[in-house]
Amino acid sequence: MKKLLTFLLLLCSFSCLPMMAQKKGTFEAGKGSFMLNGKPFIVKAAEMHYPRIPRAYWDHRIKMAKALGMNTICIYIFWNIHEQREGQFDFSDNNDVAAFCKLAQKNGMYVIVRPGPYVCAEWEMGGLPWWLLKKKDIRLREQDPYFMERVKIFEEKVGEQLAGLTIQKGGPIIMVQVENEYGSYGEDKPYVSAIRDCLRGIYGKELALFQCDWSSNFEKNGLDDLVWTMNFGTGANIDQQFRRLGQLRPDAPKMCSEFWSGWFDKWGARHETRDAKDMVDGMDEMLSKGISFSLYMTHGGTSFGHWAGANSPGFAPDVTSYDYDAPINEYGLATPKFYQLREMMAKYNDGKKMPAVPKAPMPIITVPKFELKEFAPFHGNQHLIPAVNPMTFEEMDLGWGMTYYVTKLPEVPVQSVLTMDAHDYAQVFIDDVYIGKIDRVKNEKSLTLPAIKKGQKMSILVEAMGRINFGRAIKDFKGIVGDVVINTEIDGNEVAWTLKRWTMTPISDDYYRAARSFDSDAYPNSLGKPLGDHMGKRGYYRGYFNLKKVGDTFLNFETWGKGQVYVNGHAMGRIWSIGPQQTLYVPGCWLKKGKNEIIVLDVVGPKEAVVWGQDKPELDKLQLEKSNKHNNIGDKPDLNSDTPAATGAFSAGNGWQKVNFAKQAKGRLLCIECLSAQDGKEMSAIAELYALDAQGKRLSREPWTTKYADSENENGNHTGDKVYDLQESTYWQTSKGAGFPHLLVIDLGSEQTVSGIEYLPRAEQGAPGSVKNYRIYVK
Repeated sequence: MKKLLTFLLLLCSFSCLPMMAQKKGTFEAGKGSFMLNGKPFIVKAAEMHYPRIPRAYWDHRIKMAKALGMNTICIYIFWNIHEQREGQFDFSDNNDVAAFCKLAQKNGMYVIVRPGPYVCAEWEMGGLPWWLLKKKDIRLREQDPYFMERVKIFEEKVGEQLAGLTIQKGGPIIMVQVENEYGSYGEDKPYVSAIRDCLRGIYGKELALFQCDWSSNFEKNGLDDLVWTMNFGTGANIDQQFRRLGQLRPDAPKMCSEFWSGWFDKWGARHETRDAKDMVDGMDEMLSKGISFSLYMTHGGTSFGHWAGANSPGFAPDVTSYDYDAPINEYGLATPKFYQLREMMAKYNDGKKMPAVPKAPMPIITVPKFELKEFAPFHGNQHLIPAVNPMTFEEMDLGWGMTYYVTKLPEVPVQSVLTMDAHDYAQVFIDDVYIGKIDRVKNEKSLTLPAIKKGQKMSILVEAMGRINFGRAIKDFKGIVGDVVINTEIDGNEVAWTLKRWTMTPISDDYYRAARSFDSDAYPNSLGKPLGDHMGKRGYYRGYFNLKKVGDTFLNFETWGKGQVYVNGHAMGRIWSIGPQQTLYVPGCWLKKGKNEIIVLDVVGPKEAVVWGQDKPELDKLQLEKSNKHNNIGDKPDLNSDTPAATGAFSAGNGWQKVNFAKQAKGRLLCIECLSAQDGKEMSAIAELYALDAQGKRLSREPWTTKYADSENENGNHTGDKVYDLQESTYWQTSKGAGFPHLLVIDLGSEQTVSGIEYLPRAEQGAPGSVKNYRIYVK
């Protein structure tokens, strides 16, 4: 018996070996290089996000990154997916970040953690939880007491998962990031210092902490005791990106913490791609110079459910796919870009053979076309919410979904204009008749109404899309935000009514509510009454498809309107007929042999309620009412008799330039006339523009829209709005064959006093398309 016990104890000890702590190590910033366990180390990191990958595929995606020659996985921590309701934390299943890090270590990879609290990432509200907005006066990303209290609680909860996994404790985590690109938000070193102190207290003084920003703004918030890293994209002039850092810290290791492999897609715009050769050449140059990097994204994955965010200025919601034109595509397969990169990375693999490219965990299958025959209308809650003024989603304790607003109307005997700020897609009805829509994406805020009789009912169905994830506009309330006003003219007098006494019906967008809508007879009290026949084809559709074998597929929704999709209870993401994305990636690990359920929530209604599964995605098919171009000749201002506010020539090369006007100019339109290019060629390009106010400070670009552009390279998504999209790596560029002069006209949103402009050419070597001679008008 004693021998048996000894044998069992020995067996147990051997079986437990993989769970024992790994050898403790060190990682720090040394002179000119990072030092791993006392030896120089170049970080070759692959950015991928665990919530954007089904857990069953985590191991495969990590192995794919390793097969590229990467030695590290870089991850964001999304606060809002871990704390979806205040005080309720979830680190299970697809949220089990500790398991993801351990899996990376099991595959011989180190980990860089970026825990925010803000992350951007084209993710809902940049990772911040929506319920923060229930405190209406909250100051986000500042030392607001409530914000900082909740940040500390969240970071400590993450620390409970990850603090034991640092390299000093035998784990894979070598660095942790402090905040994220704060220079693009503001200048507040005390706030950044407070986040640093919070993280230092959780992870210990030995762990390396770093902060990332752009080369143009990193000094605003740079802290002396943190590692400084730069973010820039494919094609950038790398020496220029690190020039200032080299002056300030000549002995510090250099790292590009986000080298953008591609770009994200927005609803209503072309699919974004970036040249593979430019990406590979840039990484080759960095490695040859001993510069570390993280490739953002190496594998983008999918913003399942309602987690895709939106960009600003204006409102530009992101599509569900986060393919990002990355080397590993959305569904985990190697692209031609992957193999070009792998070939180059082999030169820097210390003479070792590159790891094998792993086999895909699932085959790709097709699904024959099938019809969704069951229909259920939208139902209201049992208890309506009454209020004098319309309430936001946050005031009604609704995070995501829709709200149905209803009020009685005054008598308006003539045609009138309805004005409101609806976030984000409003459909207006009067007495069950559809009047029209107000689409925030198009910057719409008004709608023409017919004559109204007193007591008629107005109903407004407002659907929210992702909250803005970048810039000051992340404080993005949903629903009707402000007054709803009817304006008209009667007998020569302007008359206005501010509509009061509303009832509101919040409708969450979760699968539980969608499924119960088909069982309303069984649960009459939980759903309330249907919203009414005037909703027409708007509602939930349910159908089924049978599979003989399971695999990844791409369900096509191009015949549908706008809404969300659930497959076997999994929230797959948003759909919208305008494109460019027309399919949703459905992982085979969430499907099953035999009968599979699909529910589509459509706020517009389908042309045809059919779905089919393809063997490849459709990410670049637009179905727009009109072109994205801004070349309507009727919008071109007549500048022939106007005096320019400034004329001259920009300097050649990269970097910001300023033009001060001889005297201030007043107007609403900022007109940039490009007369020639630095390279003598026909093309013009501008990465970013700012207008300066009377004090020489930058005017807010939130209300800016593109009024006119004589030429835009639409296929490359180089449209006029790129000059104020807060992204230095994107740009407006004219089309090949369009001759000088080129004209770009920006509507500032209202009349402004302008004292000058700031201009940024493209960030690539030689600044292609840089403007030379110019005329600037304010009209």
